[in-house]
Amino acid sequence: MMRKMKAHFATTMRAVLLPLPARRERGEGRGEGVLNKNDLLSPALSSAAEEREKIPHRKIRTSNRVPRMVFRKILTCAALLLCAFGFASQSGQCEETTNGMVLVPAGRYVPQFSSGKGATDFPIKSFLLDVLPVTNGDFLEFVRAKPKWRRSQVSRAAADELYLKHWSDDLQFDEKIKNAPVTFVSYYAAKAYAQWRDKRLPTVAEWEYVAAASPTRADGQNDAAFQKQILAWYTSPTPDTLPNVGSNRANIFGAQDLHGLVWEWTGDFYTTLAMAEAVCGGGAKDAKDRGDYPAFMRFGFRSSLQMNYAVHNLGFRCAKDISKDAN
Repeated sequence: MMRKMKAHFATTMRAVLLPLPARRERGEGRGEGVLNKNDLLSPALSSAAEEREKIPHRKIRTSNRVPRMVFRKILTCAALLLCAFGFASQSGQCEETTNGMVLVPAGRYVPQFSSGKGATDFPIKSFLLDVLPVTNGDFLEFVRAKPKWRRSQVSRAAADELYLKHWSDDLQFDEKIKNAPVTFVSYYAAKAYAQWRDKRLPTVAEWEYVAAASPTRADGQNDAAFQKQILAWYTSPTPDTLPNVGSNRANIFGAQDLHGLVWEWTGDFYTTLAMAEAVCGGGAKDAKDRGDYPAFMRFGFRSSLQMNYAVHNLGFRCAKDISKDAN
């Protein structure tokens, strides 16, 4: 990813620094197709530049060695460097998606419950996460390629009797649910799909870290309206026909439908089982935020699952590590 960004930056630098006479010789005067300086800036910087044009300029004294035009080009290139190499704010000015995945920046995750042993928060490395949950249409491609995961052939150890219950046959379902999130899939099936895509399931920490963000801020737990919206969904019955993916507004990281559509498998959901007895026995008093009812509900739901369970409102999405050669 960083290689692509660097290549794009190098191309842009050549366009910016190429002398105007040379550009005119190449037919790149001020006519159609010429790169405008504001086109090189982020939306926020471009808007600021437009406002600046309305203000009478004070003459900037520059030496003969640094003409004004070159000085402006240097400032433009500096702005590009800030965006290209990750110094933009968390509001997403440099947000980039690749093949339906969003780049999640590094951060720290504070779990709702602490085991009482060691660290109370955990570092999250930057990673890629599917923007949307996996759909029935996506999963159909998988079972076509991997027959052992078809409804009639899957083992009961890998998926219980409810596996793909809402499909009419091994390779058929109602067309209207093609773009709805796939449900009635076990942990094993979700994991196998992710591996088939050369991905993995997100960890509980990664999922919770991203899901904590609201559409406007990373610390969505401090957004009362956002928390109220989540709780309203958790306390509402699941409709017979699920809406299509992409039905909900993206959060600040660019991910959609983490809330408001289906519950989702995580790669290490079973880690909650070890803590469930302590929490039920009164350990909830030590919770990070005793008023965060949605977090309690997710914890309870995960601790009730078995790996071969297939549930009507439980789907998944995939994650992926950032390759070392991208840095």
